[in-house]
Amino acid sequence: MKTLIIIPARYGSTRLPGKPLALISGKTLLSRVVDVAKETARRQPNVQVIVATDDPRIEAHCRELQVQSVMTDPECATGTDRVLAAAKKLSERPDFVLNLQGDAPFTPPDFLEALIEHTKKVPHLEMVTPVCRLSWEELDKLRENKKKTPFSGTTAIVDNEGRALWFSKGVLPQIRDEEKWRKKGPQSPVFGHIGLYGYTIPFLEQYVKWPMGHYEALEGLEQLRVLENGGSIHAVIVDYKGRPRMSGVDSPEDVVRAEKVIAEHALS
Repeated sequence: MKTLIIIPARYGSTRLPGKPLALISGKTLLSRVVDVAKETARRQPNVQVIVATDDPRIEAHCRELQVQSVMTDPECATGTDRVLAAAKKLSERPDFVLNLQGDAPFTPPDFLEALIEHTKKVPHLEMVTPVCRLSWEELDKLRENKKKTPFSGTTAIVDNEGRALWFSKGVLPQIRDEEKWRKKGPQSPVFGHIGLYGYTIPFLEQYVKWPMGHYEALEGLEQLRVLENGGSIHAVIVDYKGRPRMSGVDSPEDVVRAEKVIAEHALS
């Protein structure tokens, strides 16, 4: 199976202009994400890594990082559109595409591996994404964060067959008799969603033809377009195993947070 890891890296950002080139503890944000992709390619056979960008400054930085880049239209509506546009420019069509967010430097490489392995086992899979069960401590922290930034962090509802039923910027599910559930163990019944996606090219081609969904627009979550159109998203349960967890780097404040995480966990 030929797998293509695409890192969308757009220069324009309202809150952090030139975001992919922002320095985090001496290394650019993009270089840190590229390192994640390259480590996955080192571990898995037949994996290619490219950066999909819209700016020659990022293209030049990719040459410095010795990673292939593809120029895409600055007017691509979403990161998913940019991923498909980049994949279509390659001479060889991949069997499976991983969309690794360009602002997610703490994504463990084994999360990408988990999606690749899951795809090999499940016939006719269209789309797959990782989720992680939150501890009660993590759930409490998420709720506290949402008092300041309501749209930080996404939760997921998963059925017994491992398919995603819904995603939300709210905390789902609501928990009746929560104290009783807390006594059952350290893990809450809430899944946090990790913004990493895998799909087949035919599915991507179908996805970009669908208009923006009603709930997609309300929540600001691209994956809801799939569910609103009757598509299927497989959810693979992963575990951070004590490694740092942080949402995307979207602002100068996030850069400071990321540097703090690096220092606390003695990362390079």
